[in-house]
Amino acid sequence: MTTLRAGDLIQVTRAASVQFVKPIRCRVIRVLDWITYDGWCWLDVYQLDDKGDAVARRSIFVQPAGLVVHRRTVPVPVGQQRRSSSKVRP
Repeated sequence: MTTLRAGDLIQVTRAASVQFVKPIRCRVIRVLDWITYDGWCWLDVYQLDDKGDAVARRSIFVQPAGLVVHRRTVPVPVGQQRRSSSKVRP
């Protein structure tokens, strides 16, 4: 089964659920820990337009094995997290 994380870009097609006859692209917000049928899950996602901008927030019920993952998020090591470039003056 596909392991999804917040930030992953996915394409949801009919292979993931019959309701997606027309595929949609999404960015995963979170995987919900709701009880479901075996092999299915609920996802909170932002639906994306052709430019990659979020146009709707949705909760979708899908089979992760049927999703197409376009880009996975990479965890940033603690010592390399982004820091503000502005300096604080006393």
